[in-house]
Amino acid sequence: MDFIRKQVDMLKKPFDKGGKLEKLYPAFNAFETMLFVPNHTTSKGSHIRDGVDLKRTMITVIIALVPALFYGMYNTGYQYYVQTDIQFTFIDAVLHGAYKIFPMIAVSYAVGLAIEFAFAVYRNHPVNEGYLVTGLLIPMIMPIDMPLWMLAISVIFAVLIAKEAFGGTGMNILNPALTARAFAFFAYPTFMSGDKVWVSEASNVDGISGETILGTLAANGEVAYSFASMFMGSIPGSVAETSVFFVLIGALLLIITGVGSWRIMLSGVIGASVVGILFNLWGANSLMSFEWYNHLLVGGFAFGIVFMATDPVSAAQTTKGKWIYGFLVGVFCILIRVFNPAYPEGVMLAILLMNVFAPLIDHYVIETNVSMRRKRWRDVKLETA
Repeated sequence: MDFIRKQVDMLKKPFDKGGKLEKLYPAFNAFETMLFVPNHTTSKGSHIRDGVDLKRTMITVIIALVPALFYGMYNTGYQYYVQTDIQFTFIDAVLHGAYKIFPMIAVSYAVGLAIEFAFAVYRNHPVNEGYLVTGLLIPMIMPIDMPLWMLAISVIFAVLIAKEAFGGTGMNILNPALTARAFAFFAYPTFMSGDKVWVSEASNVDGISGETILGTLAANGEVAYSFASMFMGSIPGSVAETSVFFVLIGALLLIITGVGSWRIMLSGVIGASVVGILFNLWGANSLMSFEWYNHLLVGGFAFGIVFMATDPVSAAQTTKGKWIYGFLVGVFCILIRVFNPAYPEGVMLAILLMNVFAPLIDHYVIETNVSMRRKRWRDVKLETA
């Protein structure tokens, strides 16, 4: 490691203050901090002493995403081979999925980081590690055969409008990954819905029907998948958000490390369950009659509630606010699914909607606490008078 450290220090000289490439220092600093912990510390003023920084937090989230990502690779190949009746092995399925997914990840990181570096150089500030997670999330929640140029435009929109326009990492009010998906959904609807976008190469093969479960129910069709299939994720859907089992593995890691809020996750499940049970009692159509616990397994609900509703920037910050925020995400997710068949998945719009209202929720939680403390102070003052 000492040898690498010395080589990096030699490469760093032109980027230091007064060097020929001084303006590009933020870009070089981003590469340096990926290899080493920054060798500078706070020298004055109050600060928090903690071993967990933004880079470690982002790496933890990426590690939590890996199980769902690798299962997504397998499921991509599995759906393709099953639909085409081609004999295959586990390795065949994984390789087919990797062939489809890795280019999407490469484009997402290349385009997104290029914009991040450009803004860092322009504003003369360090490159934040926030896009490390966003760059992986975006391809994971897209259809497998989405053209790469559409993915690139969606990434550009998300980084520029949902992030940099607000000041960069930590300042955005909307989840950037979901903003990219929402942009793609409304800009390129034929590539984001229907029965040909969720199975690899379905548009090139006659007779393939890869409609999602919620899409089938929205058309008053019947679901042919078992509970086990829905839980494990061997169903059509976005690249890597179908498996509840592997999402739960990631959720456990986020909760143990304290990176993800268990309050938001639990309250989201409670909110969706309550509304789902009420609709089961009504049962006016296929989506209302769909068992409430199955709603938690499909449509990317688990993935959204674990990895995007818990975004520490765009979610509620107060303890009570997290309970309210998560509960309403679950409620609106099921409401959107049932009452608007055009958006059968629901979780995307539910989270984006609550992103907008998260600051308002925190505001009223804080104001309520302040009012209660003032009341207690007045009561104590009257008793001692």
